[in-house]
Amino acid sequence: MTSLRDLGLSEYEARAYRALLRTGATTAKELSRASDVPMGRVYDVLNSLEQYHLIRSQAASRPKKYVAVEPDTALDRLLESKRQELAEKAEQYENVVDELTDELDAAEPVHDQFWTAAVGADETIDLLVERLAAADDSLVMVAGTPSPQFDLDAVGDLVVDELEAALDRGVEVSMLMSPGLVDSLPESVNQSYVNRLSSTPNFHARTAENVTGVFNLIDDVEVCIEVPNPLDPGRAFAMIDLKDPEFAADLRATFDPRWEEAAPLSL
Repeated sequence: MTSLRDLGLSEYEARAYRALLRTGATTAKELSRASDVPMGRVYDVLNSLEQYHLIRSQAASRPKKYVAVEPDTALDRLLESKRQELAEKAEQYENVVDELTDELDAAEPVHDQFWTAAVGADETIDLLVERLAAADDSLVMVAGTPSPQFDLDAVGDLVVDELEAALDRGVEVSMLMSPGLVDSLPESVNQSYVNRLSSTPNFHARTAENVTGVFNLIDDVEVCIEVPNPLDPGRAFAMIDLKDPEFAADLRATFDPRWEEAAPLSL
């Protein structure tokens, strides 16, 4: 069952507030009996409830009397207090993340060979977005055909978000596509390209015939390659992420001449 403790009150504070709703204006001594809050604690509890603005006191009376604020008002105040507390916590966590990011980024990257794979649409999308977000210097994206396992409307927005963030970081983005893929893109993706990417100086997009396959080259050391289903070549099966500077250099050497011959993308 939900209780006032879920909104930050202690057990004694919750008992005292509920008792005041039943008794109306009353003294600390009477409230102690009505709420089972020990007399040695009741004044601390009342002071705390006043700080929360959940009760009002009549200081002119002797002995001093207390009355509960109406429940709707009290709950709104508790909720606002929790919101402020959570906002402060979120700011603290953001500061911790900023400090740790600077600390962890200070380490030199290790370029040893390493590979991993994701199978299935959701896992593949997660891997792709993660690796796009990891780009620091350059990002090459090559796509000959739309991935059959992606909803291009949904995934297109995710990719554009990551590309926009990469461009803001100063990453040089080069995108090479086949004309057929450009024609097949949803209108929403084309509009995102026009409105959010095309005017950025470090974003470049071109088209070329006979572009096949789907891969992404990240910082010239890492490659994400979409793997077709061997039993159904028209469907994607998985994505492999490979960190291998030598392989990445070979891929770059193959990409550069195709890029030079490609035509600027126009929508």
